[in-house]
Amino acid sequence: MSPRLQFRGPARQRGAIGLMAALTLTLALGFMLLVIDTGRLYLEKRSLQRVADMAALEAATRGGDCSASSTANTYATASAQRNGFALPSTGRALAVACGALTLDANNLRVFSADPSKSEAIRVIASHVVQQSIAGGIGALFGGAPAGSTMTLNATAVAALPPPLASLTIRSTALTFDDSKAAITSLLFGGLLGGNVTVSAAGWNGLVNTNISLLGYLNRLKIDLGLTAAGYDQVLGNTVNVSQLTQTTINVLDPNGTLGATATIVSLQALKVAAGTTSVVLGNLLHVESGTDISAFAVNLKAFDLIEGFVQLANKKNALVASLPIDIAGLAQITARVQVMEPPQLSAIGNPKNAALAPLGPNRIYVRTAQVKTLLSINLPVLDAITPLVNAVINLVAPLTNTLNALLHLNLVGVVNSLTCALLVPCDTPEIKLLPPPIRIDVALEAAGAWSYVTAYSCVSATNKSLTTNTTTTLIGLKIGQINPADVFGSPTVPPSNNVNPLKVIDIGVQTCQRLLFLPLSCYNHQPGVGGGIDIMVNIPIAQNANMSHVYSAPAAANLPEINQPPFYYAFTTTNIVNSLSTTVSNLGVNMYGPSGSIVGGLESILSDVTAALVNAINTVLSPLLDTLINTLLASLGIDLNKVEVGANLSCHSGRPSLVI
Repeated sequence: MSPRLQFRGPARQRGAIGLMAALTLTLALGFMLLVIDTGRLYLEKRSLQRVADMAALEAATRGGDCSASSTANTYATASAQRNGFALPSTGRALAVACGALTLDANNLRVFSADPSKSEAIRVIASHVVQQSIAGGIGALFGGAPAGSTMTLNATAVAALPPPLASLTIRSTALTFDDSKAAITSLLFGGLLGGNVTVSAAGWNGLVNTNISLLGYLNRLKIDLGLTAAGYDQVLGNTVNVSQLTQTTINVLDPNGTLGATATIVSLQALKVAAGTTSVVLGNLLHVESGTDISAFAVNLKAFDLIEGFVQLANKKNALVASLPIDIAGLAQITARVQVMEPPQLSAIGNPKNAALAPLGPNRIYVRTAQVKTLLSINLPVLDAITPLVNAVINLVAPLTNTLNALLHLNLVGVVNSLTCALLVPCDTPEIKLLPPPIRIDVALEAAGAWSYVTAYSCVSATNKSLTTNTTTTLIGLKIGQINPADVFGSPTVPPSNNVNPLKVIDIGVQTCQRLLFLPLSCYNHQPGVGGGIDIMVNIPIAQNANMSHVYSAPAAANLPEINQPPFYYAFTTTNIVNSLSTTVSNLGVNMYGPSGSIVGGLESILSDVTAALVNAINTVLSPLLDTLINTLLASLGIDLNKVEVGANLSCHSGRPSLVI
């Protein structure tokens, strides 16, 4: 055999296999070390991320902020320490920042630091660790020195749901006696188009009973068979007013055991009167689309809620409620009322969106009702009031020159003695009160108030504010003679809003003669040829506009959380109409001639009759107009001199979540 052939075969390859095995083992060991080392860093990183996540969540959950007290840092540090991340400690750090979330060009969430906000809290945890084994091996070949360290970082951003704010507007406190109960029953029945009889105890029961808005909406969803999450569907559906009233009964009497109480009896009567009129509840209670109001705990008076239903129904059916009010010994009144705009009792939404466009689609806006009211008042016999009669008689002498010009008479030397030549007929002025009935009309148009959110601040739960803008307005007050069609219009003719003067004193001419000391004999009466004296009030648009108010904490009671009763601030206006009876004392009294034009420059001459006339009418009108203010308008949730707006703000209205 050739010597070259004897070394061929398996024996010759044993060294090569051993070398390959050694290299493979070394490579496997290297990979194992890499896996172990990478696993160590991974576990360190994961532990660090867990610390950051828990710290951010706790700081957000507890309402941390970055104000002077820096509670966010305190809460985050406490959480980290409980999770084994000792602080202070060499090589460990925790950086806490407050701010808000924005979207970048790719619509990805980005944290923007802002110490004045606490919509989101970012925690960056860092931990210095020894470099990896791979790094040590690299040091052998000129890399970082052996024993070098590296810093691991973990970032977590926790955010709560957006802030939630609400406004609630309410009527002033009412107490019903039998007379007010009767008037309110007639009023509500007329607005609904049916008959309502509710006792004083029934109305007072509604005034003194609170109803949870959230509880009401939840029950209405059940009654309507709605299963969708949220409240968009229940607020957007068209629902019969009778069903809305029945749901009120179901909330107040879930077990059906209170049917005999005055409150439930009154609701049953209102339900029957409502008939089939249907409305959209969202016109009364506004909730921004998609808003979670599960924690919303505003309580409304049952009376305010029912009052809103009635006004919604009237806006839909466009009826003019007409009700007679008979006040014995004073006058008879016919009151007519129509709702122009129903109220919006409560509004809930994100104040951040509302502040961007205070009157835009995401506004947080409430208002009282806007109504037209016309009172037609039949006055008692004015000529039974002695001071007024005397004042009218005494007008003849001081008006001599004026009457002479108006009537083309020669009264010089005749008027003072009221005599004519012996048996010689002469024409003399005849000034007298118009015979009854005298009807005075009082029209009050579109009185109302509204308020909306313009700004907010959310540093923390105890350092926050909500700014509102509130306006109270009166489009017009008219007193004189008014045609109801001019106030309410018709389906084909819009209202003209005309008001005509009310003539109360007539200036005419009569022919008189006398013989010696016999009584004066007068005949040939010609009323109205000299004009007359009238009264009229026509106050144009008046308002207390843009009254800004800031609800703020740390006085937490002044701006409670969303799940607490609201804090009400009373806006007292500056005498839009302090009292209609006060306005009557400033009635305009004018004298006009045969052509109907006003005769000027008679203020001093007419002062006595003006004072007597105003006093006489005011004596009759004052209690009647107080009835208007205290009963009719108050029953409609309107107070000309005050409006109460309640506010709530929760900077964090739910559970936090990790967003970055």
